[in-house]
Amino acid sequence: MSTKMNTAGQPPARRLNRNDFKTLGLSSLGGTLEFYDFIIFVYFTSTLSQLFFPGDNDFIKQIQTLGVFSAGYLARPLGGIIMAHFGDTIGRKKMFTLSIFLMALPTIVIGMLPTYEQIGYAAPILLLIMRILQGAAIGGEMPGAWVFIAEHTPAQRYGFGIGTLTSGITGGIFLGSIVAIIIQRTYTQEEVTEFAWRIPFILGGVFGFISVFLRRYLEETPIFKELASKRQLSKELPLKTVFKEHLAACGLTAIMTWALSTAIVVTILMTPGTILEKMHGIPRDYALEANAVATLMLTIGCIFWGYCTDKFGTKLTLIACWGGLIITAFYFYSSLHPEISAGRLMFNYGLMGFFVGSIATTPILSTRVFPAEIRYSGLSSAYNLSYALFGGLTPVLTAWALGKTDLAAAIYVSFVALLAIIMACIPLGYRGYVAKKNNT
Repeated sequence: MSTKMNTAGQPPARRLNRNDFKTLGLSSLGGTLEFYDFIIFVYFTSTLSQLFFPGDNDFIKQIQTLGVFSAGYLARPLGGIIMAHFGDTIGRKKMFTLSIFLMALPTIVIGMLPTYEQIGYAAPILLLIMRILQGAAIGGEMPGAWVFIAEHTPAQRYGFGIGTLTSGITGGIFLGSIVAIIIQRTYTQEEVTEFAWRIPFILGGVFGFISVFLRRYLEETPIFKELASKRQLSKELPLKTVFKEHLAACGLTAIMTWALSTAIVVTILMTPGTILEKMHGIPRDYALEANAVATLMLTIGCIFWGYCTDKFGTKLTLIACWGGLIITAFYFYSSLHPEISAGRLMFNYGLMGFFVGSIATTPILSTRVFPAEIRYSGLSSAYNLSYALFGGLTPVLTAWALGKTDLAAAIYVSFVALLAIIMACIPLGYRGYVAKKNNT
């Protein structure tokens, strides 16, 4: 039975039912496991640099490993654009399942790769290829997941649905941090270098294949079914339509993605190692545990701020959550010193992490600024191109700026948070594509 979409290209308002919760649950779980596969690389960068790159210069080895990590970001646009094209033409569900398979396979391969000592230069080359495949997969997964949920969730629970899914994706970071802590506490550094580093990758591959199986139980979105039944799918190359008719939507999505990528890369991924350990001499155990607390609060924050957009509106919610991130970022980074207690570190980091949950507002705004016919292609192209640029440059820019001031992280995060607030205050941001179209 077809479900008539509203003027914004979403299912009409109704109560959440059992099928909605099943869709949210399976999609969020799959997002958790897939993003775990992508992010676990970060927690074992030092070990991978020792095993896959020759030479005695630790700095050069670290840069080479980070380069392989960045390759995953640079591969996102290609994978995202290709999968989005087919998602807009043959179905959301097919690409939603394919993306997680393409993530699981290279992840388990990384866990089994021979090292440089065993096969020479072939080892880092294979590692690079696997990372590129991971990047292509995540490029299709995240926009595809947001579109999938946006087109399943009733209009008045749209923010809650996307916030819940985003919490599942960020839950992959939390899962990665927990696994890293367990490995750190269970094995000596020699054992980690010898064999234990492989465990998280093999585990992630197994997680991924489980998710492929679970996604078989999801149904195609009612919006895509309706478009297909009425033959309203894009008649030309979806990407061509995106760049010909929806540049403003692409610009808004790119800026919101800049805010999302900076918040995640700086506060969650870079802060434990680069800022807590290296800059302030905080023990690694404390840094990882505080990071786990922050990531858990981030996961909760995604749901909360998504709910708030339904309850209080987009503009007010974005002012509150991104404004709160500015305040808590300055509070957290200015409070750091080598003697800070573990309890205070966890509290301050967790408080900021809750406001990092503002990132859920990026897909909330970005999925509705494109019409349903080219929504996947529009969101995926703008999101992935922006993430490849800013996600790749942010670690370099932040590391450089930290040499100038200890508050560089807070300043950078606050700048992009202000940009997000501005995006929420323009009509396309708080009304979406259809409302803007009807008022012109």
